[in-house]
Amino acid sequence: MKNHDQGMKLALQLSSITLFATIGLSACSPVKEYRRPDPQLPAAYPGQAEAGKEMAAVPYRKFFVDPDLLELIDSAVENNHDLSIAMKNIDYAGKSLDVAKLWFLPAVDFSATESYSRASENSSAASKGQERTSRNYTAQLNVSWEADIWAKLRNAKKAAVAEYLRSADAARAVRTTLVSDVAQGYWNLKMLDAQIEIAHRNIALADTTLSMMRLQFDAGNVTSLAVDQQNAQLLSARLTLPKLEASRTAQENALSILAGRMPGTPVKRSQGYKPFAMPDSLGAGVPLALLRNRPDVRAAEESLMEAHALTGVKKALMYPSLSVTAQGGLNAIESSKWFSTPGSLFDALQGSLTQPIFRHGQLKAQYEQSKIRRDQAELTFRKTLLVAVGEVSNALTQVDKTGEEETFAEARVAALRKAASNSRLLFQSGMATYLEVIAADSSLLQSELELADVQRSRLSAIADLYRAVGGGWRE
Repeated sequence: MKNHDQGMKLALQLSSITLFATIGLSACSPVKEYRRPDPQLPAAYPGQAEAGKEMAAVPYRKFFVDPDLLELIDSAVENNHDLSIAMKNIDYAGKSLDVAKLWFLPAVDFSATESYSRASENSSAASKGQERTSRNYTAQLNVSWEADIWAKLRNAKKAAVAEYLRSADAARAVRTTLVSDVAQGYWNLKMLDAQIEIAHRNIALADTTLSMMRLQFDAGNVTSLAVDQQNAQLLSARLTLPKLEASRTAQENALSILAGRMPGTPVKRSQGYKPFAMPDSLGAGVPLALLRNRPDVRAAEESLMEAHALTGVKKALMYPSLSVTAQGGLNAIESSKWFSTPGSLFDALQGSLTQPIFRHGQLKAQYEQSKIRRDQAELTFRKTLLVAVGEVSNALTQVDKTGEEETFAEARVAALRKAASNSRLLFQSGMATYLEVIAADSSLLQSELELADVQRSRLSAIADLYRAVGGGWRE
């Protein structure tokens, strides 16, 4: 008991020394705390009149109003395989973070052994075959703990937290792109529906004009050349249908895949092509908002935070490490006395201070490599931010210019519809030639197809702007 009391006293003294040493050195992190690099962003996007309310803060269920589109986006968010893979990455990083949270706790091991040894009493006895045998029974508990005096474990935990956050934001980036892709694909599908409807309408119109010209030919008012030209115009209108229908099928299949459905599944959509009008109160915000709204920018900064924390881990490996090891258990030379206490009890406590001296420059090289990785992560963060600002600026310009194109395209279609109607009336009264009728119909068909494409381009630009500013990942 006296030896046991002395051991306990020594343990308390060593624990006190370790505690004071840990408190005194706990602030000695070998690297400074992370600070975000100055992004040096402009106050507004180039050419932006007003920032407006940030559209990135608006959930997609409130940003898009088409119920069929919302149902399709919901299905994609729920079932898309790329997004599911990204969510699994979050789960994987979460397990690593759970491990990092336990690094500060002592390591505990339990073992139970039985050893058997045989030895000769002396040389003469050995010649007579006399030997001494002994058995040893041990059950012990080992506890070891490393004092985090150089913030190695804390920086490792920070790196794990940053990796977890990065995986979460990477998944959000997949989601923003997914929402934008589904919206653009849906509007492209609606545009193809509109173009097919326009093609059918123009085929019917060309067929009616051909019948009219055949009557005029029978009456001797036009030549066979006019009939042949109009027949060629009808075939030209019909020629646009197969390509449009093939594109529509491909777009439906692409949307089905995005939504996690089997290709060939019909995509529900309303009839008619109703352009989406973005509320005037919404805007892109300011470039500085990208740091909190855009997931890929956030993920790039979190990669930088992880690399910064890992430099601290590598630097700490070059400094002394303090560890405490405690052992206790039962030991006996006879199994019947293995659990007899206090006679079979034993304990031990030791502290160690380890300083790496020479490892062929490996530790220093690893630290220098970690600094290079950190510099690379910072450059990647800056580049990602610049690309994000450029994408928002491009999308703003695209929304503005496609709006102007849509206005001009609508006016052109209205003028050509009037011209096509007048050409038929004039032709019937003999005041216009068949070539003028064919030219008017051909121009109207082309302009109507172009208007549908311009409307689709403007909607796609709005969806791309929503993605570029970081919208689509908020619930």
